[in-house]
Amino acid sequence: MNKFLLVGESWVSSATHYKGWDQFTSTTFHLGAEDLLNAVNSDDIAITYMPAHEAAEKFPSTLSELQKYQGIIFSDIGSNTILLHPKVWIDGEVFPNRLDLVREYVEQGGTFMMVGGYLSFQGINGAARFRGTSIEEILPVNILPYDDRIEIPQGFSIEVDRSTESHSILEGLQGKWPPLLGINEVTIKDGANQILQIPTKLGSHPLLVEWQYSKGKTIVWTSDIGPHWVSKEFLDWEGYSKLWNQIFNWMV
Repeated sequence: MNKFLLVGESWVSSATHYKGWDQFTSTTFHLGAEDLLNAVNSDDIAITYMPAHEAAEKFPSTLSELQKYQGIIFSDIGSNTILLHPKVWIDGEVFPNRLDLVREYVEQGGTFMMVGGYLSFQGINGAARFRGTSIEEILPVNILPYDDRIEIPQGFSIEVDRSTESHSILEGLQGKWPPLLGINEVTIKDGANQILQIPTKLGSHPLLVEWQYSKGKTIVWTSDIGPHWVSKEFLDWEGYSKLWNQIFNWMV
């Protein structure tokens, strides 16, 4: 059984409701990975889902803990959550830099993936802050120093061509895909393998890129795993499940 750790994809929303003179607040909790978890149906893949609110304390703090997994995925979770364990943030204690641990994990043969989102790469208002970290070092792409979101509300569709259709991740996914609605903008590093990019008329920005790093390998998908950047049509497409199963198979 191949084990993966998916970190992020949860958030809490607080709203204030005004009704004339009166007002009240409400708080809701959301999970963003259910579509992916439902889509990955291989008997050989076991995904541990660590929501963002748990990661500050529970993300592994030793290399041996990380090495229990064949792959680590960060999705829509900023660097501060991984850097600031409660022992650091609350107690002012020295604690391992867990971004450096992820780099060491890959150097020794692990696989790492970053998925796009508002708190991926550099993120909204630059708040994800992965630029200049060990995570950027191991990725096949360079992270921009500012808000890197590209919103594409009109949608864009990928059409797999002959130059990349032989890649194992794209097996059986030829032809035009349903629309995606946004990405994080990145630039490709020398030596990386770009598998997919967005259409030329929208800037030809990277969508799916992989490379070898030391004894391990890393991959990025610069759009999201669910709404809003992943359209309802994309989620309902049979290729959504095939794509993500083949990404996980590539990771091992």
